[in-house]
Amino acid sequence: MAVDTWRRRVLVVEDHALMRSLVVDAFAQRGFDATGAPDAAEALEVAGATDPDLLVTDIDLGRRPNGVELATILQQRAPHIAVMFLSNLSRDAAAAQARSTVMHASFVNKAAVESVEELVDAAEAVLADRPVAREQAGTDARSRLLALTAAQLETTRLLAAGLTNAEIARRRNVTVRAVEKSVERVFAALGLAGGERTTPRVAAATLYAATFGDPVTGL
Repeated sequence: MAVDTWRRRVLVVEDHALMRSLVVDAFAQRGFDATGAPDAAEALEVAGATDPDLLVTDIDLGRRPNGVELATILQQRAPHIAVMFLSNLSRDAAAAQARSTVMHASFVNKAAVESVEELVDAAEAVLADRPVAREQAGTDARSRLLALTAAQLETTRLLAAGLTNAEIARRRNVTVRAVEKSVERVFAALGLAGGERTTPRVAAATLYAATFGDPVTGL
C-alpha cells in the first residue's frame, strides 16, 4: 500500500502568465506542491486555502499590494512562511524595499536564473533558514491593518496618499457612496474612532505609512 508523503507547499505570485507557469512547473518537478497566482489579491485567497510553506513572488505585480506588501501581510498572519523574491531589480534594490518588514527573505534576479536546480536550490536555502513562529499581537493596530482584504488595504493606501473619497472613487471606477462604505469598514476593522487628538482618516494614514512606507509610490 502506498504511503502518502508530506510535500512542501509553495505559492508562486507572478503577473506574467508564462513566467508564472514556468516557475510553478519548476517547483512541481522537484516535488513541491506548487500553486500560482497572478496578483496579491488572489494570492491571499490561495494562501488561506493552501497554507504555503514558501512564498515566491515578484516585487512588481503590476498593481498594489506589491510583492513586499503581500509578503508582509502573509508573514504577519503566518510567521512560518519563508519568502523568496524573484525580481528584475538588483539584489540590493530588492533588499532595500523588503528589509524593514519581511523576515528572512531570499532574493533571486530573474535574468540570472539559468536552471531549475538553481531556482529550487535558492528555495531550499530560504526554507532551511525560515523564521521561528513569533508571538502575534492579534489585537494591535498593525495586526488589524495586515488583516484587511486587498481591496480594503488599497483604500487605506489611497487615504494615506491624501486622496479624497471622490478622488478614490474616480481612480477605482466606483461610486463615492461605495468608497464611503469601504472607508467606514476600514475604520471599523482598524478599531479607529474620532477623538480629540486625531481623526480616523489621519490615524489610518499614519498607520499605513508606518507599516508600508510611502503610500504614493505606485499611484
